[in-house]
Amino acid sequence: MMFAPQSLVFSRRQWLCAAGLAALLPAHAQPSKPIRLIVPYAAGGPIDATARILADAVKDSLGTVIVENKPGAGGNLGVDAVAKAAPDGLTLGIAAVATHAINPWLFAKMPYDAAHDFAPITQWVRVPNVLVMNTASAQRLGIRRLDDLVAYAKAHPGQLNFGSGGNGSAGHLAGEMFKQAAGIHAVHIPYNGGNPAQLALLSGQVDFNFDNLATSAANIHAGKLVALAVTSAKRSPELPDVPAMSDTLKGFEIDTWWGLIAPAATPKSTVQALNKAFTDALRLPDTQQRFARLMAEPVPTSPEQFGALMKQDLKRYEAVVKATGARVD
Repeated sequence: MMFAPQSLVFSRRQWLCAAGLAALLPAHAQPSKPIRLIVPYAAGGPIDATARILADAVKDSLGTVIVENKPGAGGNLGVDAVAKAAPDGLTLGIAAVATHAINPWLFAKMPYDAAHDFAPITQWVRVPNVLVMNTASAQRLGIRRLDDLVAYAKAHPGQLNFGSGGNGSAGHLAGEMFKQAAGIHAVHIPYNGGNPAQLALLSGQVDFNFDNLATSAANIHAGKLVALAVTSAKRSPELPDVPAMSDTLKGFEIDTWWGLIAPAATPKSTVQALNKAFTDALRLPDTQQRFARLMAEPVPTSPEQFGALMKQDLKRYEAVVKATGARVD
């Protein structure tokens, strides 16, 4: 939700919020000024939805938080705006797997340094991906489980294909990691976005996809897609009967995550105060229920824990992206 501009006449609650903000921000910051939260993707997706839920959840502790969508260049445009903002705690943004682990290796030129231009505040969310097949195709090929898919691919090298939202996308890289872990060959077919890739799977144009659980769950429950495995370390509560890929392929684990960042020079005291406000919001029962409807698991962490995750995945995806040869010039 977008918040209306503050009135010239503050309510008692607004004065309290402003006082709380003044306590956590540097002395030179204007306490009555709203926080700007930049979402580097278009409105309507899961990242945008969780940002608006949390903006609402912290209004009593931080005051007005205005969610601003700034999509473009695979998320780079919005994230770059955060990197170059004043480090006063009044401009925050979203870091995601794409913007902080994949794009630095995918794009020939990056406007920001993912490793050094940001202060991590907290992880927000973890969402498992799921390996799905068109139900009719799976029945035709006699594939009921992940090991069936691996066995078929080994017996018919190069005859299976998988779709994704484009070269270098999370679905593409998950597929390449799967091929490497399973020792199989399958042909990658890139589409212009996740929705066209899902439509291609539903129509039988491709054999399997790695998709975000939030976007594929409806078709799985409707019987149009069959879920062979989730990519998280453990089973998802949304699909309790679907095994984790690591049950068949040891060590295989990929999660989609995103979290909160500020410009690198933001004072540590400000980062800690923002961390407390947002992690408290993530632990609220109402927040957890609203996230659950998006198949998103709240993951409140310390700034250090979130920073370690970003650093770990930045290194992890370097080899994966380079192995695919995918580049955006």
